Amino acid sequence: MKVIHLLSLGLFLCFLSYGQQSTKRGNLLWSDEFDQDGFPNPGKWTLEVGDHGWGNNELQLYTSGQLKNARVQGGVLLVEAHADASQPKGYTSAKLVSKGKGTWQYGYVEVRAKLPQGRGTWPAIWMLPEENKFGGWPKSGEIDIMEHVGYDPGAVHGTVHTEAFNHLVGTQKGEKVLVADFASDFHTYAIDWMKEQIDFYVDGKHYFSFKNTGNDYKEWPFDQPFYLILNLAVGGNWGGKEGVDPQIWPQRMEVDYVRVYQQNPNKLQ
Repeated sequence: MKVIHLLSLGLFLCFLSYGQQSTKRGNLLWSDEFDQDGFPNPGKWTLEVGDHGWGNNELQLYTSGQLKNARVQGGVLLVEAHADASQPKGYTSAKLVSKGKGTWQYGYVEVRAKLPQGRGTWPAIWMLPEENKFGGWPKSGEIDIMEHVGYDPGAVHGTVHTEAFNHLVGTQKGEKVLVADFASDFHTYAIDWMKEQIDFYVDGKHYFSFKNTGNDYKEWPFDQPFYLILNLAVGGNWGGKEGVDPQIWPQRMEVDYVRVYQQNPNKLQ
């Protein structure tokens, strides 16, 4: 019996050591596993509020304190858009930001999510600078880890915006990849943000790189801390390009976890 107990103890210590080494390999800096039901953790997220169009002529009112729009349920964050005739533009939704609570300069950022579907949906997982070091958008940069517009099902976009490269002048830098079961299954959307480039991944598969040109901030403003944003927009210049289907609501983006590592853990295994 003592031999069995010793073997069991040895196996336990091996598993414990492996878990510690795995965490250390990637050096986890920040995470939310969404393991407590209710409102999103206020120590990690702020819910932004407003219906001013958010620079894109979007239709939703982003709310705070409304469980129907943002809640943790069964280990998953639900960011949910609803048709709401009481609102001037007809919809409510949620926008979570980690500004002031989780900011990083470089690192591996991954979000496991299931996306909404239908014409007019526009979910996004993206990053903005903690301070507008070089001036207002797009001068200080934007990193779009994942965007999806409902009228183009399965086309997931990864994009960066800077003063030199942005969609207002048609010079944005990005790529798209097909994720056929985007609405029925969870997928991991990630960036590996390094000093020399930003690599974009879906389910660990690399599909785009934006390289540091070595020129000034107009092309690379990414040597400063950024924070994370999770939101579901309705309509807008891009999301509503082909209209909004009034019959599909509510729609939701489900987020299983958010993890930020100092280094890409997949490269260190």
